[in-house]
Amino acid sequence: MSVISTEKSTATVEQTAPSAPRERMPRNAQTNDFAELAAEVKAAGLMDRRADRYILRLVVLGLAAVVSVALMFVLGDSLWQLGLAAVFGVLFTQLAFLSHDSAHQQVFATGRTNEWFSRIVGNLGVGLSYAWWSRKHGRHHASPNTIGRDGDIATGALVFVPGENEGRTGFMGWITRRQGWLFFPLLTLFAFALHYNAVRTIILEPKVKHRAVEAVLVTIRLVGFPALVLLTLGLPLGLAFLTVQLVVFGVYMGGSFAPNHKGMPLIPKNERIDFLRRQVLTSRNIRGGLLTDWAMGGLNLQIEHHLFPRMPSMNLRKVRPIVVRFCEEKQIPYTETGLVESYGIVIRYLNRVGLGYADPMDCPLVTQYRGR
Repeated sequence: MSVISTEKSTATVEQTAPSAPRERMPRNAQTNDFAELAAEVKAAGLMDRRADRYILRLVVLGLAAVVSVALMFVLGDSLWQLGLAAVFGVLFTQLAFLSHDSAHQQVFATGRTNEWFSRIVGNLGVGLSYAWWSRKHGRHHASPNTIGRDGDIATGALVFVPGENEGRTGFMGWITRRQGWLFFPLLTLFAFALHYNAVRTIILEPKVKHRAVEAVLVTIRLVGFPALVLLTLGLPLGLAFLTVQLVVFGVYMGGSFAPNHKGMPLIPKNERIDFLRRQVLTSRNIRGGLLTDWAMGGLNLQIEHHLFPRMPSMNLRKVRPIVVRFCEEKQIPYTETGLVESYGIVIRYLNRVGLGYADPMDCPLVTQYRGR
């Protein structure tokens, strides 16, 4: 099976890819590679929508939310409420996965229905903005790990691109030099960042489709849920409940998305690489079974998701053997590792970038898979 080691997952395309003479590859050969793979996958019926499965997931999550709210009243003034707060953190993350899939057109046959399903579940159920998420995540899928194009590696609290740590002094400099070790502590604040971006987008962004609807739905979620908690539990226990819920939600969300691309090759902004190799070489899968699929919302099968973003997440495990075989035939490195191991890779990578290594994890620029 064409699975490279985790240490090589942080190497460049140039280091891990087979060397093939340029003159032996026609101009459109790499484009044809993906067309060949896509035709095989479509013929297998794996692109067919699975609306029934998604509706069932929504019903189960909705019932779990109703039971959890009822428990909030039953438990009363008890520290068991903090455990229930963690449950809400998990429920909101699972709803975010559902909204993510619908935003990718995985649920229904029409784009409009998918859009509204994602908007209602995401804005009302999670407190995210569909407008913000769809723009940001769409750019990421178009240009994963591409410097200057993928907002997921843009410098913010953390620095992901070598050299962008220069000039950071004071408190931010202190964080950057230790950013790998601080990665999970910083994820405890991730929920606040997600909610902030939702509110900021709805209020300040010039073009937001259905702005009023998004504003109403997000307000109900971000004002209504905390109000319910505080009125039911009182101020001290209510604030503790909300803190636990936000921390669990932030760590769970960030911990599900982070292993997928961080520490994988970075692509220069104007580098030309065909779609198939761009998606496979910048993505990392996480080993596991059906429990891992559920826990990570299918994001553990990141390579398959990036190749076929409209494929229902429950089909990703079925398409994996096809993709592995195809990558082996085309000699394209396919990266897969364990969850804990992936976190180790991410932490080491962030630390090396933060300390100013020009070549974190021995990663020079991509050169092997240029467009022909």
